[in-house]
Amino acid sequence: MSGTFTPRPGAAPLGRQVLAQARMESRLMLRNGEQLLLAVVIPVIVLIGGVTGADSIGISLEHDPIDVFAPGVLALAVMSTAFTSLAIATGFERRYGVIKRLGSSPLPRSGLLAGKVGGLLLVELLQVVVISAVALAMGWDPDPGYLGALLAVVLGTAAFASLGLFLAGALRAEATLAAANLVYLLLLAGGAVVLPVSAYGAFGDVVRWLPSGALGSAMRDALIDGGVAWRDLGVLLTWAVLGTVLTARTFKWE
Repeated sequence: MSGTFTPRPGAAPLGRQVLAQARMESRLMLRNGEQLLLAVVIPVIVLIGGVTGADSIGISLEHDPIDVFAPGVLALAVMSTAFTSLAIATGFERRYGVIKRLGSSPLPRSGLLAGKVGGLLLVELLQVVVISAVALAMGWDPDPGYLGALLAVVLGTAAFASLGLFLAGALRAEATLAAANLVYLLLLAGGAVVLPVSAYGAFGDVVRWLPSGALGSAMRDALIDGGVAWRDLGVLLTWAVLGTVLTARTFKWE
């Protein structure tokens, strides 16, 4: 019948392109064993190990261990996905020319970056569901401040994603892999993301200004006290702006 197969050339609307890119990015992350390890397995292990071992290693906490570790591990999950996973994946995409080819597609470069951030948020949603389910099974009974938690996740994602893209755009793929994992381990051990800044003594006055310390503190304030940690959110916003400026000036697409 006439007109049934009339071609309609042209790109899809930008919103549909970004959504399709976000879905692809999230699937690629979850199909990769190393990324899945960073996204889900390690945070769950840290949660279980921290809660069960808090008394035996003599950690002094102001609240029950599960109430302290659950928000901290949620913050760790955001950091692992938005920084480490994104930096490593983007570094190797640059090496193999994937980003260069995507940059020549109808999807603009701003849309590509938006798709990557959208993919991060989809993975983080899965992380929140899994980690929260494990924490609830261990006796977690939060009194959540949803606004504070949402702002912490969004600004934490923005801060760590911008820093991850800066790292991936400035270094070679192998160097990005080593640097991203090293930074992740250092922040996990001494960045006040899982444990509160009070657990670090005088050093806590320093780590509270790191993006890890600010994200951990904001999540604990939201999920323990039901509040909004505006100072810590301001720190995250500052890191997000700084990372964005550095990425815009140094990122190389090939």
